[in-house]
Amino acid sequence: MNRDKQILQISDSDKIWDVIVIGGGATGLGCAVDAATRGFNVVLFEKDDFAKSTSSKSTKLVHGGVRYLQKGDVMLVLEALRERGRMKANVPHLVKDQSFVIANYRYWDNLLYFCGLTFYDILSFGFGYGRSRFISKKKVLKYIPTSVEKNLKGGIMYHDGQFDDARMAVNLAQTCVENGGCAVNYASVDSLIHSADGKIAGVKVTDKETGKQYDVKSKAVINASGIFIDDIIKMDKPNTPKMIQPSQGVHIVLDMKFLQSDYAIMVPKTGDGRVLFAVPWHNKVVVGTTDILREIPESEPKPLEQEIDFILRTAGLYMNPAPTRNDVLSVFAGQRPLSAPKKAGKKTKEISRSHKIIVSDSKLITITGGKWTSYRLMAQDTINKAINIGLIEKRKCITKKLHIHGYRKNPDFKNHLYVYGSDEPEIVKLTNENPKYAEKISSKYDYTVAEVIWAIRKEMARTLDDVLARRVRLQYIDAREALKISPRIAEIMSEEMKKDQSWIDEQIKAYSEIVRNYIMI
Repeated sequence: MNRDKQILQISDSDKIWDVIVIGGGATGLGCAVDAATRGFNVVLFEKDDFAKSTSSKSTKLVHGGVRYLQKGDVMLVLEALRERGRMKANVPHLVKDQSFVIANYRYWDNLLYFCGLTFYDILSFGFGYGRSRFISKKKVLKYIPTSVEKNLKGGIMYHDGQFDDARMAVNLAQTCVENGGCAVNYASVDSLIHSADGKIAGVKVTDKETGKQYDVKSKAVINASGIFIDDIIKMDKPNTPKMIQPSQGVHIVLDMKFLQSDYAIMVPKTGDGRVLFAVPWHNKVVVGTTDILREIPESEPKPLEQEIDFILRTAGLYMNPAPTRNDVLSVFAGQRPLSAPKKAGKKTKEISRSHKIIVSDSKLITITGGKWTSYRLMAQDTINKAINIGLIEKRKCITKKLHIHGYRKNPDFKNHLYVYGSDEPEIVKLTNENPKYAEKISSKYDYTVAEVIWAIRKEMARTLDDVLARRVRLQYIDAREALKISPRIAEIMSEEMKKDQSWIDEQIKAYSEIVRNYIMI
């Protein structure tokens, strides 16, 4: 996947694409893959890096949504459970079974959650990861040695999925390109092109690296820009009321000593009615999340002190020892694109998470809502909408059983290179060809120089942030270490990309500003 080749494809101003997708997160990438695999000419534009915003800042779960079951949204759960099964089948190198333990401190909760999760299993029939079961107090402490023992009355063990979100995004971009599509990061849509009758006919897009602008024409334009969809909608119709209210979710990352297990913790009801997870991920523990409305959408939102305090306080009720601020290796915040509440004061947990497709008078198609687990179905529904309103011809969706780039059965999850799937041998080959490439980029972690080189050559990484946040994920598991090694990574990148010292200085400065939000002060 080479960016120069992707840019070359959009340089022909006379070409009329079938589909333009705006947004390189989970939904946009899903739409691009769906369209490409149906045989449509599709181009995707992402103003930053793939999954730069919300889609790299999830709880790292592939799940049906246990908490939606609590609210009685059975159809949403049923839909997500089906997609959860398909995701594991299509991306086995990234999606794996994750066992969860709910530690109960009232006997009644054992019965309540066992019944609820048994129903969860029934809904997932044919797509399940494993059966839920009651476990004794002794078993709870065996599975989660750090559980608070006082007043423990047993627990429930159930199954969902775990994955690497940003790596999934990269693989989707590669899948799009391999199927004849085009995907360009750092390409900002500046305005929409309308035909004489007022219908959407394409976009004006700027290559943020060169400043060059392109007019790209198409039959259909899909707005899948997540928390930024209102920006695109206003390009079409400036006076349109705000459709999205960003909801912020924060996670903290801790050392494995706070879990000491391959099992995850699920707290089904916190003090304010939310759900909290503590999930093993890349030999660390991701704990979250929060759910707070924000006024302005941001790619790199800053975690609020109240969010961090909430997570630490709640985690301390279930973890022994209780984590403190000094234990946080990284903290990250993402914003969900929720429908703007019509009633003032409506809580985020009351706003539907189901996806919505809106078609404007000019035929701009906007897709919003949903979550990573349902990305494929959201994409299928969106492309079907473009077909149903007559923008493109009818062609069958084939993504239910589509193997995503990197597909590899039974990967070795103990080897950190597992995230590359079928590309892993190529990474190893690089390390064998050049001794420098075999060197670790950090003395504390297994990531190698070869992975940086691969990210540039094959995964369209353009900046320090791309490499350290969304290709090797170090920024998410140890932000201080990522900042410490960033000058060296900038030098490696500059040599590979033929950049000068000023580029290195700019990258280090820009990255320092980004990673500051990930470090607990």
